[in-house]
Amino acid sequence: MSISKTYSPQETESKWYSYWLENCFFASKPNPDKEPYCVVIPPPNVTGVLHMGHMLNNTIQDVLVRKARMEGKEACWVPGTDHASIATEAKVVAMLRERGIQKTDLTREEFLVYAMEWKDKYGGIILEQLKKLGCSCDWDRTRFTMDTSYYDAVISVFVDLYNKGHIYRGVRMVNWDPQGLTALSDEEVIMKEVQQKLCYIKYEVVGAPDTFLTIATVRPETIMADAAICVHPEDERYKHLHGKKVRIPLIGKEIPIITDEYVTMDFGTGCLKVTPAHDLNDYELGLKHNLPVTDILAENGKLNEKAQIYVGVDRFEARKQIIKELEAKGYIEKLEEYKSNVGTSERTGAVVEPRLSLQWFLKMQELSKPALENVMNDNIQLHPAKFKNTYKSWMENVRDWCISRQLWWGHRIPAFYMKDGTVIVAKTKREALKIARDKYQLFALSEQDLTQDEDVLDTWFSSWLWPFEVFDGLSRPGNEDVKYYYPTNDLVTAPEILFFWVARMIIAGYEYFGEKPFSNVYLTGIVRDKLGRKMSKSLGNSPDPLDLIAQFGADGVRTGMLFSSPAGNDLPFDDKLCEQGRNFSNKIWNAFRLVKGWEVADVPAPQANTVSVAWFEAKLNASLAEIHEHFNKFRISDALLATYKLVWDDFCAWYLEMIKPTYGSPIDRPTLEATINFFETLMQLVHPFMPFITEEIWQEIRERKQGDSICVAQFPEAKAADAAVLAAAAQAFEVIAQVRNLRNSKQISPKTQLELSVKTSEAAQYEQFGGVIAKLANTSELSFVTEKPAGAVSLVVKSDEFYIPLADQIDATKERENLLKELDYTRGFMDSVTKKLANEKFVSNAKPDLVERERQKLADAEAKLKTLEEALAAL
Repeated sequence: MSISKTYSPQETESKWYSYWLENCFFASKPNPDKEPYCVVIPPPNVTGVLHMGHMLNNTIQDVLVRKARMEGKEACWVPGTDHASIATEAKVVAMLRERGIQKTDLTREEFLVYAMEWKDKYGGIILEQLKKLGCSCDWDRTRFTMDTSYYDAVISVFVDLYNKGHIYRGVRMVNWDPQGLTALSDEEVIMKEVQQKLCYIKYEVVGAPDTFLTIATVRPETIMADAAICVHPEDERYKHLHGKKVRIPLIGKEIPIITDEYVTMDFGTGCLKVTPAHDLNDYELGLKHNLPVTDILAENGKLNEKAQIYVGVDRFEARKQIIKELEAKGYIEKLEEYKSNVGTSERTGAVVEPRLSLQWFLKMQELSKPALENVMNDNIQLHPAKFKNTYKSWMENVRDWCISRQLWWGHRIPAFYMKDGTVIVAKTKREALKIARDKYQLFALSEQDLTQDEDVLDTWFSSWLWPFEVFDGLSRPGNEDVKYYYPTNDLVTAPEILFFWVARMIIAGYEYFGEKPFSNVYLTGIVRDKLGRKMSKSLGNSPDPLDLIAQFGADGVRTGMLFSSPAGNDLPFDDKLCEQGRNFSNKIWNAFRLVKGWEVADVPAPQANTVSVAWFEAKLNASLAEIHEHFNKFRISDALLATYKLVWDDFCAWYLEMIKPTYGSPIDRPTLEATINFFETLMQLVHPFMPFITEEIWQEIRERKQGDSICVAQFPEAKAADAAVLAAAAQAFEVIAQVRNLRNSKQISPKTQLELSVKTSEAAQYEQFGGVIAKLANTSELSFVTEKPAGAVSLVVKSDEFYIPLADQIDATKERENLLKELDYTRGFMDSVTKKLANEKFVSNAKPDLVERERQKLADAEAKLKTLEEALAAL
């Protein structure tokens, strides 16, 4: 068989992905004879393109799904996208602007036609990109949060929760995007550090000319909305002013001086301007003191008529002009440069305004209780568990959820208003009309007399139904899919949406199905650049994932992402990680070429080959046990690193060298067959991490039937490992390493065969691996002696002393120096182990096998010390 010299990811990846799809290996349907394993994709925004966070998240999901599929489970990975109200509407508005069309020129229905046009053209990009990564989703199950049945379920949930008394409409302080003209959730607000001017503004005390109170603010454009100046009741500086009033500069409006312990005396001037309409904390203070609320900003961020001055001017331009006027009129005490965090809209980038607004809210306190309880009792496990404290804090302090958005793209709120303002909540206008007639006996009322709410629901209000509604759990109650796949198994997502999405899915799961939506939540870290910055388009520090795939291959990128990404910890990304992944692919490919290039003969297996096969079988099983433990504890990165070490170090660097025939000679058939079996098992182990190269090798290493795939081959199970073989091999490898080091230090060619003898009380352990030592260290057959041969160099392995006669090359002085150095090291090592064993806390608390290992280390070191002293005396 002709095998190409180098592995070509580009050709291989497209070939095998098409093959997997053609043979429906990713398709899943309920199978009562198999255990279900289900993962639902965190739906990326329909506007989205693949970024580094998606790469990490979806690689982890694919590893879990592919492993489950190979374990014989009915694996189902449901893909889909989120309609992303704010982001998509912003994209559509921008598209219309390019065509010379304003959103305000269109009816709602006309705008939605354009939105759907945009979605149909660009909405599937990210899912196609996930295929390039190798994601094994059941693409026939692809869902979209605006699918007809999904849409109906979202509306039904709103109506149901309203009828249960959980949803209400009211005026509350919300995050407002003046550019997107909509309320935002906290998650959609990105805090950015901004350099601003801190203005110390003087307010004249009424009835006390030339007496002023000074406040510090970075928002002087809001002073016209001030309702009071607040000081601490115990602040001696201002006690004489309690109950008095001050005038707001520029407009002369009189406002009271109030007292509250909320104010910190030693911060700033100790005086706080209270602006209830434009700050959440001020709003709460205003409610407490019954202060008036004056909103001076229009929804687009410009000053309105209530501001009295600079009406129609944008808030930031007004800020500049107001500072100038305050300075000119002597109201500025001083200006300071000041850095502070400012909330910005995740989608538009606009600075967010706290704004009182009439919105729809969902009461969260009662609904949240099962979601808190079942994470705290580990019915649902977070990985890593450190996030339980964050989750607990959020859920114990949960606030009502603002669920309305002032947009057109999304699930329209099913609330209908009669002309007198009476609201009727129903799935359709026809149902609302029936309720109006039945409840209010308004039989003359027609559908034309009802007006539907203009707002749509927060995107999270649809995605919180994702784990069950991807299976039409509410729209087709009790259907076969939802009964089989729900609850799902594992969720992989980012910690920053632990509350905004994960917690809400848990809430919805218990509310509508009475049970958890998933058992495990694997929380990834943030992908950061070498400087520790979060990767983003705006910073220009994020590589294009598709460019990385083109350069390093999908397998190289997948492993590169996982090499240093333990759950919950940020990933410091470097292209070199992907390069390491590509090198791993090349290492595997070169090993494959080596094995397939050997000629085979029907000859008996040499003893060295037989013991080598026995050793690798034991090593394979020991490593499999470790890897399975890592998977069970969701240590995916550790599972990969253990797999990497097994393939690169144990299989390629040791085993293949142990059995490799001499140049021009054939290999015996039993050893080759065992090696092919090992290679096949290793490819099955590596497959979840590196699906493409493993499929290529699996198909080539043996003849396969049409329609076979490593996708559905069995994932390797661990058997009992032969501990005695592993211990003997470890001893042999130490001997080989020391002989090689000796060659390097004395500049002896690897081609020069050396005589090797050993003084030991346990000859049997070396008889087993003597042939391996002779082959890999290029020595004579190991002989056993009772005395050190004249002119020989000593090598000490544990309590055994090996000798290599090098009389004409030995420098006695240097040899003595080396032995003395090793003596010092061994004594220091013994001291550290002795101290550890003398520590009662360690001995009583550590696992017994760990304590025993430390005792064995001490015994070995004592034996080695004795041997070194004897070797030194013999010089």
